[in-house]
Amino acid sequence: MAIAQPGLWKRHEFFEKNSILLLIGILIVVAIGGLIEIVPLFYLKSTIEAAAGVRPYTPLELAGRNIYVREGCYLCHSQMVRPMRDEVERYGHFSLAAESMYDHPFQWGSKRTGPDLARVGGKYSDAWHREHLKDPRAVVPGSIMPAYAFLDRPLDAEAIGDDLTANAKLGVPYSPDMILRAQGDLAAQLDPDGTDATFPQRYPGAVLHAPGEKGRASELDALVAYLQVLGTMVDFKLYDDKKNLR
Repeated sequence: MAIAQPGLWKRHEFFEKNSILLLIGILIVVAIGGLIEIVPLFYLKSTIEAAAGVRPYTPLELAGRNIYVREGCYLCHSQMVRPMRDEVERYGHFSLAAESMYDHPFQWGSKRTGPDLARVGGKYSDAWHREHLKDPRAVVPGSIMPAYAFLDRPLDAEAIGDDLTANAKLGVPYSPDMILRAQGDLAAQLDPDGTDATFPQRYPGAVLHAPGEKGRASELDALVAYLQVLGTMVDFKLYDDKKNLR
């Protein structure tokens, strides 16, 4: 067993007896470590690896996301599948940073009173989601989720263009044309017949939804549209194929 030299011990003792100097030394070491980790990030064009298929939310999906955040759904449901075997087997491919690159704020977290929703898109039908939100125990008898039947009320979409504008200022690539057509695009996504042929050009891969009540868009319609897009933008088979080739 090696014994510390008396000289080194004396130096260490000096710092232990002078708490102010010890504190200053700790701050200097932490500051150096922080600079080493942070400064290189300023020289990177992006810290997020791009993933094919990821696009900005449609106006209807964005309105639904606003309702999701407003009602505090994130307090019980995370949107983050961790790269651990039990999580991947239950929920699907682990979450990619690129999936949340247009989320302000993102919904990653560790709180799960209910299941993680990162891969819920397309797992159930629109009708199932509506019924579940109106009366959770009607489809999941053991659910402790509160009912959100009150969301079956008209959606206030007057400010949806302003929402797109605010997100554009945060870096979401909404074009002036997208912002100008925001209200029309919101209605177009609730048109199963797809009468607006230009909507898919602005939002490739966006799924059309039938409104719960014809002739009006409800908050429930918007929230369902948001839930149905979660985890559907990225083709994870490409990542699985790459893994299998290794």
